[in-house]
Parts: sequence; C-alpha cells; structure tokens
Amino acid sequence: MFTGIVQDIGRVHSLEPRAGDMRLTVAVERLDLGRIAVGDSLCVQGCCVTAAAVHGRTVEADLSRETLSLTTLGELRPGSAVNLEPALRAGDPLGGHLVSGHVDGIARVTARAGDARSLRLTIEVPEPLARYLARKGSVAVDGVSLTINEVQGATFGVNLIPYTQAVTTLGALTAGARVNLEVDPIARYVERLLSAAGR
Repeated sequence: MFTGIVQDIGRVHSLEPRAGDMRLTVAVERLDLGRIAVGDSLCVQGCCVTAAAVHGRTVEADLSRETLSLTTLGELRPGSAVNLEPALRAGDPLGGHLVSGHVDGIARVTARAGDARSLRLTIEVPEPLARYLARKGSVAVDGVSLTINEVQGATFGVNLIPYTQAVTTLGALTAGARVNLEVDPIARYVERLLSAAGR
C-alpha cells in the first residue's frame, strides 16, 4: 500500500527482455534504499513492483506480461524519469490517499494549460473507469495522489501546484502523453457493495 506522495524521481537504467517479460533497473537519487530489501514492494510510476535485487543506488524488478500489457512501464527507455515511492509502513504519515499500485488503466493527457503558478491538466480515461471519478475525489496519475477538480464524461481536470511539478514527473507531461491511472479504491468497493446489495 502507498500514499501517492512521491519520494524520488528515479531514472531507468535498463529494460532487459527476459523470456517473454522484462527486468527493469531503476537508478535512484534521494530514495533511502536502506528501506528497500529484496521482496519489498516499490511503486514505480504508479505500479507496484517487487524489488528483485538492490545494488548500490539501483533497484531491479521483474515486469510480467500482465504488467506490461496494462501499464506504460513497457514504454520506458533508458533515461526515462519515473516517480518512486516505497511501501507505506505502520505509523507513516498518510499525506495523499490510499494507493494500491494496481493500475486500472492507461489514460491520456488531452490538454495542458497554465493557471497562475499551477499547471492544469485535462486527462481522458477509458470509458469503463469514468464512473469512478468524482469532483473533489482522489485519483493517482503515474503514482501521484491528486484531487479531481472537475469531471465531464470520461475526462477530468487536475491542478499541479509548483511543488508537485518540481518533485514528480507530471510537470513534464504534454498533450498526448499516456499515463498510468488508478482510481480511488474506495469507489471500487462501494460499487461492489452496492451491486451485491441489489441482487
């Protein structure tokens, strides 16, 4: 479990094909790798992966075909910037919202505009995910916890304050960019409970 509060921007060191899937190696800048042991979970660009090896300032993780088909991780290249967050521990502050790292789908940035010192992004989601979006609700975009400003059909808008632009990869997004999207898990559970109650 994560919070959507990015702790470092890493750089992809390599993506190595391995018998149909891939091994991802990420070099970290500020992240305390003393907190990451082999077998631990790490959120990379919104995706929960398992640390397969830790060497110096790099972390390696295996990406299954399922992960590659449902996320943007297979589109990364050496040098690509990625948002990083270690797993939440008991007693850690919950500054964003509960994020599982289980990507629901790939969304697309449709517009980018300045708004005073903030940056406003409009993002289009796959139609089946639109029902989970709510004005002033939470969403994770590439692993970053954000508050939804408005929703219209299958699109929603968010504001990126200067801090978010500086410490995540989102400030570099342009129209057409593909992003990993995770809806608020509470919305999924509410839907499940309501559908079960309606039987």
